[in-house]
Amino acid sequence: MHEDFLKEIARQLRQPHGEHATEVGDRMNKGNELMNQLAINLLNPQANDVILEIGMGNGFFVKDILALADAIHYIGCDFSEEMVKAAILHNQEFINNGQAKFFLASADALPFESPTFNKVFTVNTLYFWENPPLVLNEIKRVLKPQGQLLIAIRPKAIMEQYAFTQYGFAMYSKEELCDLLSDNGFKVIQISEEKEPDQEINGETVTVASLIVCAEKA
Repeated sequence: MHEDFLKEIARQLRQPHGEHATEVGDRMNKGNELMNQLAINLLNPQANDVILEIGMGNGFFVKDILALADAIHYIGCDFSEEMVKAAILHNQEFINNGQAKFFLASADALPFESPTFNKVFTVNTLYFWENPPLVLNEIKRVLKPQGQLLIAIRPKAIMEQYAFTQYGFAMYSKEELCDLLSDNGFKVIQISEEKEPDQEINGETVTVASLIVCAEKA
């Protein structure tokens, strides 16, 4: 496959932009639907939770979070301007009734007071953190005492199948992710590994799996 094409896929997955942003957002929703649902179930939203999602894309799954309990306060942030605009459009009802807000922001500079959230989660963004300890320090800052962080990724053995991940993706095994969290002020409390149905990517059938790690602010 042409190198420039693979690099563009990687850039779009990192930060959807330009004329293809809408299509990329929709494709991510489809390809990562099961992973998002697993993450939301493990997040276990409860009434009065204040939840931050880092990298919510076009906000397609916000409705699923807010349907799980009354009085959930959801905030999403993403550093793709196109995704933030799409999330606002998709979730206007929740914004109007005060259940959801969306911000254009980078994970290493969260525009929130500390502490604000009792739960923070992120799906398929860890690969793109340029300075993971800095991001985790920001998450600790905005988390309340004993607040929880949930990180969902595709494990390294899966990601290495995809040709585009050689361009700007930092990949993690279960052990590497747990060590990253433990080394940066979090206590791992739950690990979930799920085999997913195979997917077709650019005409090739690939194995798919999810790795979700829940940790508590130490």
